[in-house]
Amino acid sequence: MKYRNLGKSGLRVSCLGLGTWVTFGSQISDETAESVLSIAYERGINLFDTAEVYASGKAEKTLGNVLKSKGWRRSSYVVTTKIYWGGQAETERGLSRKHIIEGLQGSLQRLQMDYVDVVFANRMDAASPMEEIVRAMTYVIDRGMALYWGTSRWSAVEIMEAYSVARQFNLVAPVCEQAEYHLFQRHKVESQLPTLYHHIGVGAVTWSPLACGLITGKYEERVPENCRASIKGYQWLKEKVQSKDGQHQQAKVKELQPLATRLGCTVAQLAIAWCLRSEGISSVLLGVSSVEQLLENLGAVQVLAQLTAPVLQEMEALLGNKPTTKKESRA
Repeated sequence: MKYRNLGKSGLRVSCLGLGTWVTFGSQISDETAESVLSIAYERGINLFDTAEVYASGKAEKTLGNVLKSKGWRRSSYVVTTKIYWGGQAETERGLSRKHIIEGLQGSLQRLQMDYVDVVFANRMDAASPMEEIVRAMTYVIDRGMALYWGTSRWSAVEIMEAYSVARQFNLVAPVCEQAEYHLFQRHKVESQLPTLYHHIGVGAVTWSPLACGLITGKYEERVPENCRASIKGYQWLKEKVQSKDGQHQQAKVKELQPLATRLGCTVAQLAIAWCLRSEGISSVLLGVSSVEQLLENLGAVQVLAQLTAPVLQEMEALLGNKPTTKKESRA
């Protein structure tokens, strides 16, 4: 396993992290969750990501139960959670000072922890003033409830505003942004976030490196009954993979197979390694439902060294979707 700084903070995180979206608390059993978490930790993963909204809080409970039962040193791993959707009441969602503080308190109770390493503001809340958000995040850090804070699904403009407010009032600035990133979702991570990384030190923790499973090829013939796209509430994913764009992307995945075979890896490993090559990315979150899937994904670390300039050029030619920066556009 390789380790990187979280943005330009001093926190060292594994380049591959373990996400708990959908799987923990809903899609897999507690026994499988424990096995996955144990193997991940043994193989060097030290970053475990969750959120108050995942499985209505069950993901945090499952993660907390496993970590408590394992008895690993708290200083040896990093736990991150996200705040925004906490309940049905009007005051139980959003990024008001009230919900940031109370929502994080609830997460800590479910995780059975005194603090999380990073708390993320999960999407921007137009109803809450930026100064209120930054002051609330500074408060939970000053009280030892969190060590760092970051953003999730924020625009570059919003992140820059948060940084400016923090500097203006001597508050704590965000250290990273969580963003979707994979072979077919590239613009934000490749065109916008590198500038923030260089100018204000905000790194990226990315999720969905396999495009919710589309890049594995499992949707090629039909939507399997036991996959995420068949779960209640995920009709949008089923429609996405069956859409015209989804069919086009699956065709691109098939075209990547010969290259992956030549490199001695799977297309999934190639896609994850490709995500790791990007500048400013601190960690790529894996979403797995079995030990076998985890072990396969972990092989991406070895594939990274094989992504030479010629290989990357070959992939770019095949994908044909490289984002154009403003500088390139003017040229």
